[in-house]
Amino acid sequence: MPPQIEQSPRPEWSPLPGDGVVGVTGKVLVREWGFFIAMLRFEPDAHINEHPGINDTVVICIEGEGWTSVAGERAQLRAGETVRWPKDVSHHLWTEGTTMTTLMFERVAGAAEAAPA
Repeated sequence: MPPQIEQSPRPEWSPLPGDGVVGVTGKVLVREWGFFIAMLRFEPDAHINEHPGINDTVVICIEGEGWTSVAGERAQLRAGETVRWPKDVSHHLWTEGTTMTTLMFERVAGAAEAAPA
């Protein structure tokens, strides 16, 4: 069977859409049934406003450093570190004078329970 090669859903860096997003670009690498993978680049003093997520999310800082908060608790996030955001809990991601690149993985709510056999 030959390898199945597919184009990424949004392979080029483009401004992240949404209210309250400043200085963040992203690419969507995978959008499949049950999960979503994206890369985000933060300029110095960039941010995504605090909001609750509709899915469980894992964010891995792969370059640079920035900040995150989960349910109002703030922590620095550095290259090689991972933060988990539970579904329906407010979270925030930003930089303060630094740059940061992250890899984001979302598990779509209910996908594991409803996965095809």
